[in-house]
Amino acid sequence: MKSVRLHEGKERSLLRRHPWVFEGSIARGRADAGETVRVEAADGRFLAWAAYSPSSKIRVRAWSFDEAERVDRAFFERRIRTALALRQRLPIASNGVRLVHGEADGLPGLIVDRYGDVLSVQFLSTGTERWRDLLTELLLSLSGATRLYERSDTGARGLEGLEARSGWLRGEGDTELTIHEHDWRLTLDVAHGHKTGFYLDQRDNRARLGQWVRQFGLRRVLNCYCYTGGFSVAALAGGAAEVVGVDSSAPALARAEAHVRQNGHDPARHRAVDADVNQFLRAQLQAGEAFDAIVLDPPKFAPTVSHAERAARAYKDINRLALRLLRPGGLLLTFSCSGGIGAELFHKIVAGAAADAGADGAILARLEGAPDHPTTLVFPEGEYLKGLAVLKA
Repeated sequence: MKSVRLHEGKERSLLRRHPWVFEGSIARGRADAGETVRVEAADGRFLAWAAYSPSSKIRVRAWSFDEAERVDRAFFERRIRTALALRQRLPIASNGVRLVHGEADGLPGLIVDRYGDVLSVQFLSTGTERWRDLLTELLLSLSGATRLYERSDTGARGLEGLEARSGWLRGEGDTELTIHEHDWRLTLDVAHGHKTGFYLDQRDNRARLGQWVRQFGLRRVLNCYCYTGGFSVAALAGGAAEVVGVDSSAPALARAEAHVRQNGHDPARHRAVDADVNQFLRAQLQAGEAFDAIVLDPPKFAPTVSHAERAARAYKDINRLALRLLRPGGLLLTFSCSGGIGAELFHKIVAGAAADAGADGAILARLEGAPDHPTTLVFPEGEYLKGLAVLKA
């Protein structure tokens, strides 16, 4: 077994069971891509078993902090069984479920979403790439799913020195799938949809929007960065008289309109707009428009902390415009999925946007990803999705 030794004082994160070690913390030692290594403190003490990545700034990702444990078939079977058991205990109102959430489930670099009988999987690290065939076998046998589609086509693989890859690993057939979520039917394409095909992390927040639309009698709703219209369907289900969905993807908007129809809503109550959101918001202000509820669910503006300053300006701008468009008593649901923007900073950004808009509001709720996307105590970076529900004064 190859070993990696850290510089003195660099063992603290692993002692706290944080799974990442950056390249600057390593004094000596190397291995092949994805190979399991023994990680040691400067004095030779055992710290973790980890997967080595020669290209990534995150040079090793810890599998286990137990020196007696072996990273083998039995290890991965235990981790996957534990992850599946957690989801079985959760009240998930959908057959679209995040089964494995990377580091939060002790499997760094592995993302597994289930859509009915299909698994959509991302192998995002050299460690999971090395164990890809075994993980595929175990995921199918333990979950009972019949097909597995690989979506290892994100930029994260490039950082690991891995090529993008996608396609059926087990089974074949149509990549267009239909899932149920709460009382709705939603479609997705595991081959071409965002992430693994759909944004499962917003499942509970979509339901809450529908509840608040009904509770507060919100009639006119603007859904920005609407993608395939999950929040639009929720608003219509809550009784909204009009929903405007804005996105720059024509295929996504077409699917959003189909979702409106297949869930039994009058298409006349929904308008899909192919536009840049920032420009659309400015045009609506100039036209004197106003809305009772606005959803801001933009793409990742800050993939890392180094992008935070520029992203903060972008978040502030769209929130300022939205707050100006929102009627008094209206509801703003605003989100950031950027790992480089923490919840406290996001709150400050929205507060700054409100000050610039001459507005104030009460925080109705702090929002996060659905519970099948867990954040653990030792890995706070897993809390990538954060949001605020604000009632404008």
